[in-house]
Amino acid sequence: MRKYFLMILAWTSVGLCFAGDAVIDKLNCTITKDGKTFPLYGKVQIVNSFPDIKVQIVKNFSDVQVQVVNSFPTDCGKVQIVNSFPDVKVQIVNSFPDVKVEVVNSFPGIK
Repeated sequence: MRKYFLMILAWTSVGLCFAGDAVIDKLNCTITKDGKTFPLYGKVQIVNSFPDIKVQIVKNFSDVQVQVVNSFPTDCGKVQIVNSFPDVKVQIVNSFPDVKVEVVNSFPGIK
């Protein structure tokens, strides 16, 4: 038990945390799922099937705070909703998400 606690402590100190079967890299603002890495910013397409990641929108205890912008989604947590050529495809779910997201008006990112 102590071994696992120390291993988790080491991972979180280098900016990694776990969300279900996905790993969030706080330093690079990315999520890795099934061996593929996706940014937690950029152009996002909301889909009903075959998503890259599953997202649950919450008001508290989020993994990432997201701000929806109209242009230049280049900073951590800033996303632009698009219909084509996305950086990541997202499915909104009510349970078993890969990442929990809180929508904010300012100061997006991973806390």
